[in-house]
Amino acid sequence: MILYKNDIVKFTELVSSHTKTFLLLDENTEKYCLNVLKSVDFQNVIKIVIPSGEQNKNIGTVQHIWSQLVDNHADRKSLLINIGGGMVTDIGGFAASCYQRGIDFINIPTTLLGMIDASIGGKTGIDFQGLKNQIGLFSQPLAVVILFEFLETLPKRELLSGLAEIIKYGFIVDKSFLEAKLLSYPSYPPYPSYPLYPQFIEKSIAVKDEITRNDTTEHGRRKILNFGHTIGHAIETYLIDNHEEIRHGEAVALGMVPALFLSEKYFNLDPNWTLYYKDLYAKNFNRFNLNDIPVDELIEIMRHDKKNEGGDIRFVLIEDIGKPVYDVVVKPEDIVESINYLVDYQSDENYWGK
Repeated sequence: MILYKNDIVKFTELVSSHTKTFLLLDENTEKYCLNVLKSVDFQNVIKIVIPSGEQNKNIGTVQHIWSQLVDNHADRKSLLINIGGGMVTDIGGFAASCYQRGIDFINIPTTLLGMIDASIGGKTGIDFQGLKNQIGLFSQPLAVVILFEFLETLPKRELLSGLAEIIKYGFIVDKSFLEAKLLSYPSYPPYPSYPLYPQFIEKSIAVKDEITRNDTTEHGRRKILNFGHTIGHAIETYLIDNHEEIRHGEAVALGMVPALFLSEKYFNLDPNWTLYYKDLYAKNFNRFNLNDIPVDELIEIMRHDKKNEGGDIRFVLIEDIGKPVYDVVVKPEDIVESINYLVDYQSDENYWGK
């Protein structure tokens, strides 16, 4: 169930039907986001605060959440409200789904990426042994509450991280998501620019909701949502493990470059789309120095990807805009070539200037 600001009465009814209510927040959402919810009476709820950052999306943090639930006598009719970005909704949904074999949870995403992607669809989980979302389960939230006001708390980099997933929908579903006006940002500060594209946010939410409702456990069409994620996740995992800063959306933005390269190679995608995206990326996203990134380590990380079968590394590629193909087995030598293509692009001064 997707709820918006005008559905606040329905949200209040959902909360009041439970014996106890817990709020899960990280340090950032506690500081910056609770004020947005000042119209909601949270006086009788119990706060659970966890450290922010992907590096804390682990079993130790889950144990802390469970301990807080136990210590405060949460029963099977309790409710956990996850307020934060994808890290919070992922780990909160996982903790709630396992506690006493499952209690209700509601996601209130506070980032653009969380609103259009992470909070919707029932994927919950944690990272394990350096692998992203390696432990988890599918469990649907009681509701997802979308409040655009949270976007006012975000810096430009966080908005752009979410924008990467909107662009992804352009390649796999509808080219209107690639319209130039969506990508027009005013000078910063002030920010954000979200009033320029609320229709794309709602449209993205509708796309993600429709795809995941019709394939709840990712055995079919839902897999197309992983476009750009195979190499993107590997880069994200490697950089985080080596204490380098990268947002999930930035990793997906990087991962779409080799995905488009491979789409040309395997499905004769018009190369102008790859050129278009490389130019779009250079105008909107951060440049990363990938010259020393170990390709063999990236491939080893990819071998643990949950989409693989029989030892083959599988990709989502596109034949054309809006025509994705999932479960494409890509040869290791082609993966290496596509990563080198990305590294060369990030080093190309023709895109980035001197």
